[in-house]
Amino acid sequence: MTDGRIRTVRLGGGGPEVGVQGLGCMGMSWAYGAPDVKESRAALERALELGVTLYDTAEGYGDGDNERFLAPFFEAHRDEVVIATKFGVRVPPEDRSRRIVRGDAAYVRQAAEGSLGRLGVDVIDLYYMHRRDVNVPIEETVGAMAELVSAGKVRHLGLSEVTADELRAAQAVHPIAAVQSEWSLFSRDIEARVVPAAAELGVALVPYSPLGRGFLTGTFSDAAKELSDDDVRRTMPRFSGENAVANAALLEPLRTVAEAHGVSLAQIALAWVQQRAAVHGLPVVQIPGTTRRRRVEENVAATRVVLTEQELALLEPIAGQVAGTRYPDMSFSSAGRE
Repeated sequence: MTDGRIRTVRLGGGGPEVGVQGLGCMGMSWAYGAPDVKESRAALERALELGVTLYDTAEGYGDGDNERFLAPFFEAHRDEVVIATKFGVRVPPEDRSRRIVRGDAAYVRQAAEGSLGRLGVDVIDLYYMHRRDVNVPIEETVGAMAELVSAGKVRHLGLSEVTADELRAAQAVHPIAAVQSEWSLFSRDIEARVVPAAAELGVALVPYSPLGRGFLTGTFSDAAKELSDDDVRRTMPRFSGENAVANAALLEPLRTVAEAHGVSLAQIALAWVQQRAAVHGLPVVQIPGTTRRRRVEENVAATRVVLTEQELALLEPIAGQVAGTRYPDMSFSSAGRE
């Protein structure tokens, strides 16, 4: 890291080498209110300058709009970036609280062609199953994904929000480079079974929402009162009403630790996730999302923050005290199937 860029890590045994922190790009065109397009493009460039090379999107983010938005950046830097996108979840424009999940082989092939076209590339570096279609055997879904690898349209495979058993079943079909799941000081359910299975199989973890969708930064305390009508966080039980009041109180230990280091709450939350790699013995590349250059710089700087055992102990109880579920319908996560 002589040039000041972040260090790199490999995703899975044969996966791509990427910066130890990636970038979640969803909010640049969807979900969290009206984005600033010019600033978002500047944030992408700044992230790359700092060594961020894994960029995460999905077909379901604005019905492909996010992939289209990223295409010019990827075209300009194709040999420098690792493109990760996901298939299998559609959000109807008329009802953004709904999720339509598909994992049949025909759809996998169709979705891949769509993403390749919108991204403007001939191969996807890391292709995730966004959610498990419980009506389709996972062997069928991953088998179709493996065919894409054989056809040269995809380089590496990933899974999102799967159980330990689903990960094992998928790995038996084709090597899996990474599992993407929510993992933060507010969300630690995957530590029970998914993380140990990934460590055993040599699969990396790619935590999304490591900042608790922004709540862990302390920048808002009640989504229903403070966020715009088109912000999906208004639908999530943790962030409004009595749950939000209870959860805001849980940020006090973060403030204590942040003050001791002279950094932000966000940087402590990110440092905690990063140190899960050593705790659990597997590669961890979190993908905090932002649309602003200064937040990119702040997030990347968190890779240099190391928490002491005493500080980790202070933060340990937080997840067990969180009020409210991650989603209004938890069938959208792996938790109900584990």
